[in-house]
Order: sequence, then structure tokens, then C-alpha cells
Amino acid sequence: MTAVLAGAVLLGFAAMLVRWSAPASPLIIGFYRMAFALPLVAWMGWRARRPGQGAARGWALLAGLCFIADLWLWHTSLEFTSAANSTLLVGLAPLWVAAISVLWLGTRLRRRFWLGLAFALAGGLVLGLAKGARWGTGRGELLAALASLAYACFTLTLGRARRELAAPEALAWVVLCCTAGFALLAGARGEAFHGFPPQAWLSLAALGLVVQVAAWWLITWGLGHVSTNLGAVTLMVQPVATVGLGWVLLGEAVRPLQGAGILLVLAGIALSALSPPART
Repeated sequence: MTAVLAGAVLLGFAAMLVRWSAPASPLIIGFYRMAFALPLVAWMGWRARRPGQGAARGWALLAGLCFIADLWLWHTSLEFTSAANSTLLVGLAPLWVAAISVLWLGTRLRRRFWLGLAFALAGGLVLGLAKGARWGTGRGELLAALASLAYACFTLTLGRARRELAAPEALAWVVLCCTAGFALLAGARGEAFHGFPPQAWLSLAALGLVVQVAAWWLITWGLGHVSTNLGAVTLMVQPVATVGLGWVLLGEAVRPLQGAGILLVLAGIALSALSPPART
């Protein structure tokens, strides 16, 4: 769980780095985030490969497709609703993970876990409201909710791949799939792959090396050692980290409502960690 938590904290850098990557488009940001990460994770994955893991590699590639869908839907939702609304609804992913685990995978979750999930989701709601989340026209909100479902499927399929694949190899297949997918989507839309200022290139490189390599290696490794449900709830520390990093690095004030949301998220993670699921 410590690895997932540390990875989620590093994910907190993503929002700032995406902002500093302008004027690159969302699809181009996604492509370079993966492309900068690919050489290192491919080398790590090659060293960690094991023979006869075809099915597990298929799950990792499926996780990559889910991650492409998540980022594409999330970024598209921002064209129709506020960032606060979108981020709030994307935070529903742990609820989808729990529902799919119970209804489809036959996992039994204890009451304390559901209580922890409720606390964490309530904390995410409070953080969203603190950022100004309000209901919009509905189109952007629907896309963000679908993004949260895609993120939940990504978490579940990556967790399934990790049953057999080492963390570096699982991450390598995900990044390879995402690099190709974002390149095809960006190319089909005719988006520019160059012509950005130095700050944007540095931010894109940091997204690849800090977020996609360091953060997601920690998370991928951690998902092989904790339940997928607990991992999904633990990932909700990302918006908490974003607020904290904004305070430390950008001097952004933390309002009392944000503080309350942070405490609720952390309390939810703690409750969920103390209640591991039991399979039936």
C-alpha cells in the first residue's frame, strides 16, 4: 500500500505539468507523456520478462486501451464542463471498481471498507466543491463519469495483469499501447507534434519520467500486493497531493473546505486499509 500511496502523491504533479505543457493539446500531451517514458520502461520490462505470459500481456494491453479511453474522455469533458466538475466525477472510479468487484468478480467487501469508500468519496466531493464544482449542461459531466468508468476498468485490468506479470513488464505493455494509441488519435485529428516552447518540452519530459515512469511503476508494483479495491481508494490521495503541492510549490492557499476534504479522504483510505476484502 505504501508504494501505491507514494505513486499517487507523485501523480499530484500531473496537473501542474499538464498546465505548463501548453500549448500542446491533450492528445499530444498524452503521446509525449508515454513516448518519453517508453525507452526506460521498455528496457525495464525486457529485463523483467518471463516466458509463457501471453494472457497476462493481453490484460496489460487492455489496460492500456482503458487508460487511453480515460484520458481522452476526461480531456474531452473539459470542453463542455469545468475542470472542478470533471475532476470530481472522475473521482468516482473507486466506486465503479467496488461495484464491478462485487457484482461481476464475486468479491465480498466488509462494512468498514464501504464506510472508508464513503469517507473518501465525500472528501473528493468536498474538494470538488472547494474548487467550484457545479452542475453544468450534463454533456461534460456524462463524459467525465464515463472517464471514471474507464479508469476503473484500467485499474481492474492492470491488477489482473499483475497477478502474473512483473510490474516493469506490465507497465511497459501499457505504455507501448498508449504511445501507439495516442499517436494514431493525434495524427488522425491533424494535431501538431512540434513547435512548442522549451518550458512545454521540459514539462512533457517530466510527465513521462516523473508521472509515467516513477509514479506508475510504484502504483503498478503496489497493485500486485494489495487488493484492487484498496488500490483504487488509495489513488484518491492524488487530488490531496495536488492541493499540497500547489501550496508548497506555487504558494496556493489551502482553504478550510479543502482541509476538511483532505481529512475525509485520508480517513477513508485509513478505514479501507484496515478492512481488506474477503473472497467468497
